[in-house]
Amino acid sequence: MKAIVLKKFGGPDSFELQEVAVPEVGAGELLVRVLATAINPLDYQIRRGDYPAYVPLPAVIGHDVSGVVEKVGPGAADFAVGDEVFYTPQIFGPKGGSYAQYNVVAEALVTRKPANLTHEEAASTTLVGGTAWEALVTRARLQPAESVLIHGGAGGVGSIAIQLAKAMGATVFTTCKTGDLAFVRELGADHAIDFTSQDYVQEIANLTGKKGVNVVFDTIGGTTLSQSPHVLSDAGRVVSIVDLATPQNLVAAWGVNAEYHFVFTRQNRGKLLALKTLLESGRIRPIIGATFSLDQIPQAHTVLERREVDGKPFHGKVVISVA
Repeated sequence: MKAIVLKKFGGPDSFELQEVAVPEVGAGELLVRVLATAINPLDYQIRRGDYPAYVPLPAVIGHDVSGVVEKVGPGAADFAVGDEVFYTPQIFGPKGGSYAQYNVVAEALVTRKPANLTHEEAASTTLVGGTAWEALVTRARLQPAESVLIHGGAGGVGSIAIQLAKAMGATVFTTCKTGDLAFVRELGADHAIDFTSQDYVQEIANLTGKKGVNVVFDTIGGTTLSQSPHVLSDAGRVVSIVDLATPQNLVAAWGVNAEYHFVFTRQNRGKLLALKTLLESGRIRPIIGATFSLDQIPQAHTVLERREVDGKPFHGKVVISVA
């Protein structure tokens, strides 16, 4: 099969298109013909060498799959050859990722593709959707009529998180750049704050009558963790998916009894089934900003890191059409 292989840690030129063996299908596993995948920040973090202990080289990476079941391993009983499926492969798993024509996956991680989506649309939702679900539902336990501040609402995870929070009945505040204000409002954000010209701490105080929000979801990092207590209501929750690049003083969290969670998303079928329902009902919609072919993955990495296509900013996911 054709695969994009990470030969060394470094820039986008670290990848090479190669012919490699199709992985063996074991007990409880499926062989899936990959029709579409997508690029995530996790991918370029792995590529540049942020997790060398977990990624022996050479490696096939990639964390989104939409495709068709080609073979069913012993003991796998929930799917048949020809079923259309979508999922996130096991992160740092031994069978390799989704930058290839085929992927082997544990059946327990897989669900059927939403019937109303193309494979490209389905592939754009798996990792970001699972991450948003883990953050808002599992960790933050966001409730109807509560409020949430989503940092980076125009990003891949943020754009799904806004839609998910609205589907859950929450009031959504989000931060973004000037050019993204209309976009995040279109997604359903009740209040969009331009962080380039506004102090979001002061804006949240003004918009909530100094009551603060129940949940902060951090997708951007920086000083967000230390600033979060200043926008939280009592017993508020903070969920972050960003590495702590530098130590931060969280002493202010004591004053509001803040609860902190740090998420590295876990794959399971339950989250995908819930997302599938929301996707098929139209309450969450995929957003694709750029599409490339398998052999263009190096270019796709460059586009995602720069957040520009042909010099112009874009919204949503960078998707790879493998077929």
